[in-house]
Amino acid sequence: MRKFFATAISLLTLLAIVAACAPKSAEQPAGEDFQVGFVTDTGGIDDGSFNETQWNGIERAAEDFGVQAQFIQSDEATQYESNLTEFSSQGYDLVIAAGFYLGADVANVAKLYPDVKFSIFDYAYPDPSLPDGNPGKDACIDNVMGQVFATDQAAFLAGYLAAGMTKTGKVGYFGGAKIPTVVIFAVGLQQGIEHYNEVHGTSVQLLGWDNRTGEGLFTGDFGDLTKGRDAAESLADEGADIIVGVGGIIGSPAFDVVRERGGFGMWVDTDGYNTLDGVQDVILTSIMKQMDQSCYEVVKETIEGDFKGCTNY
Repeated sequence: MRKFFATAISLLTLLAIVAACAPKSAEQPAGEDFQVGFVTDTGGIDDGSFNETQWNGIERAAEDFGVQAQFIQSDEATQYESNLTEFSSQGYDLVIAAGFYLGADVANVAKLYPDVKFSIFDYAYPDPSLPDGNPGKDACIDNVMGQVFATDQAAFLAGYLAAGMTKTGKVGYFGGAKIPTVVIFAVGLQQGIEHYNEVHGTSVQLLGWDNRTGEGLFTGDFGDLTKGRDAAESLADEGADIIVGVGGIIGSPAFDVVRERGGFGMWVDTDGYNTLDGVQDVILTSIMKQMDQSCYEVVKETIEGDFKGCTNY
């Protein structure tokens, strides 16, 4: 009797384990019918930073889960809405938008296509800065999931490092555009530099941004490399020997400038040592976001039925 009872318990335990391990119906692989669309920001799909890294995560998810993924490249801001609509009107299951500048258009298109799920990188609703009448101005949107990062924390560490490595006592920063997702790097950099000064009794300066005034050095776009070089040279002229350019490819000329003038550059969003050519001798570090993993997880959660609109990943 004891043997039978023990055997029965073992069988029940085994069944419980098997049941626990068996995937739920909502978690079954979506298969080739599931479609993911990615709309880039300007700068190109192969920018070595913002767009490319998100797309890498989406491609990896598509391969792992056996789903379809396509991208549409936005060459200018006027294309955002039409590109988002292109995927939505075709019945794509999930549409991922590359970043902050697509915020207004994602809100509008998502409202028109409530059965399509959307996710937007570096952005969250509600956003009071949106125009009056935009559905994302005062409320979140049921079929949109944001992806946001505490970038200032990583930038704080980079600022502390830069303050310890500079020989001139001056660190330089410039951004592609004065938007929250670019400014947040400068905020953290300055906080890290100031903390280094407090700890070590130094007076290292950050050029190109001031947390007290909220003003800084910006090129005005993310694609004009001449403007990026001009910004980096102006910082070097003021004595900066470590320069951080934030805004994807717009920051890359900084490495040429520090090689010519002496010093180091920093990259952002991705590991520049691995993604950029010819900078390995002058790159100090990279302020990274796990953009690829974030996009991967959003695709995964959507496939498994765990997409949560009105939330941020």
